[in-house]
Amino acid sequence: MDRKHNKNLVPYAKELRRNLTKEEKHLWYDFLKDYPLKVTRQKILGKYIADFYCAKAKIVIELDGAQHYEDEKLKNDIQRTDYLSGYGIKVIRIPNNEINKNFDGVCEYHDEILK
Repeated sequence: MDRKHNKNLVPYAKELRRNLTKEEKHLWYDFLKDYPLKVTRQKILGKYIADFYCAKAKIVIELDGAQHYEDEKLKNDIQRTDYLSGYGIKVIRIPNNEINKNFDGVCEYHDEILK
């Protein structure tokens, strides 16, 4: 990884932590915050900031809104996934509507992949 801690991204990561989306808040406060494995939010990994990261499982969890399905954003997401995969980190993408419609199923899925 270029640099695990990119100091240039720190202010942006702090801002993202203060302004979680409602789906990120729901997943964080109602499932990941007290998860048995340590999960961090808005984690700087090289030149990217991951929504959620579990170092022990080497998994990034990204929650994707509708904008992630536009051509340019899809291309950026592929580059980001390839970059993180190069360091042995698996990227899991969950659409925001799954958090809203099937929260229990999302939690069960995360529980499976994190353990």
